[in-house]
Amino acid sequence: MKCFFYFKEKCKSKREGSQSAPELRNRSNPVLDRTTKSSSSVPSPKSIPELYREKEQNLRVFSLQELREATNGFNRLLKLGEGGFGSVYKGTIRPADGERGSPILVAIKKLNPQSLQGHKEWLAEVQFLGVVEHPNLVKLLGYCSVDGERRIQRLLVYEFVPNRSLEDHLFNRALPTLPWITRLQIMLGAAQGLAYLHMGLEVQVIFRDFKSSNVLLDEEFRPRLSDFGLAREGPTDDRSHVSTSVALAAYPVTRMTYKVKNIASSTQVVGTYGYAAPEYIETGHLSTSSDLWSFGVVLYEILTGRRVLDKNRPTAEQKLLYWVRQFPADSKRFSMIIDPLLRDQYSLTAARNVAKLADSCLNKNAKERPTMSQVVEVLEQALQDSQGSTSSSKTSSEASTSKSAKRRPK
Repeated sequence: MKCFFYFKEKCKSKREGSQSAPELRNRSNPVLDRTTKSSSSVPSPKSIPELYREKEQNLRVFSLQELREATNGFNRLLKLGEGGFGSVYKGTIRPADGERGSPILVAIKKLNPQSLQGHKEWLAEVQFLGVVEHPNLVKLLGYCSVDGERRIQRLLVYEFVPNRSLEDHLFNRALPTLPWITRLQIMLGAAQGLAYLHMGLEVQVIFRDFKSSNVLLDEEFRPRLSDFGLAREGPTDDRSHVSTSVALAAYPVTRMTYKVKNIASSTQVVGTYGYAAPEYIETGHLSTSSDLWSFGVVLYEILTGRRVLDKNRPTAEQKLLYWVRQFPADSKRFSMIIDPLLRDQYSLTAARNVAKLADSCLNKNAKERPTMSQVVEVLEQALQDSQGSTSSSKTSSEASTSKSAKRRPK
């Protein structure tokens, strides 16, 4: 898909008591040990494990008993979701000892004890979310790590984000339709979160699993990127990408998961079918541009109200990216792809520009994709155009109503 969009190049550039984190500190991890030792001779940039060690005191270490009490014994009625990693529960936690305040709602992710992959992702989430801090990223409050004789227990405690996910609001017909402007605001916030990961830290962070189900929505429908289990550090020393050791075909599974060899600098190809960038699947080359591809996919999801893969549709319409190619952004037929639930409550000009932006993110040449900072600029303009269009439509509608009222016989 070609894109005629022009982008300006811009460079932008409690713990409980005094308890430390023995579960993380004492756990043998030769990869992290080597990373720390080898980087000690180089003053910058710091790696994620190094940055984590500077900030780990900000995370609270919970006991398993605390989290049992918070969830009424992990009551199934409080279960919010379930996946290969385990289950997520809604809970209520009390302030740490010595602190004042009211109990707060949290989301508690409980690892399946049999999942080795889940343990690696758990540790990655602790490290990455222990470092990052941005209003569009979910906040990790703390964790629990227990090594028992029979099984290990690994849990994560997040801020509670009440309005489900972008995926739920796009595809669950039982929920109200997301207005066009709200969709743009959500994608703008998500783009700002990704731009922070790509450019806002000492080290570049690649999210690696951006999709609509990983965009949680708070009470004001502001987005929070979640699930950092697959995140990893980006390339250093002026390299364009990091290489993973295994390349694979795009198997039709929900999540592609293969052996994990370490954590912050893992060597594997993982991701979600339909969202993973082609160069990553084919060669194992991973870069921030890989996140741009995934972002382009979700842009088409908010435009069309369709899933990236939907086997319930006619064969020619099952794969979203193939289907939308028939309706270029500048064509007269373009409006045929717009989510019918939006009706006429959107700006066609802004929608065309969003489609062009999506096309640029979906460029097969990763080097020709925009940066996330450029995506932010385009979405800000699209939002501004849409808000202006909405105001004009309301004014026009009110004027039309007024004229009709004047023509009515008394």
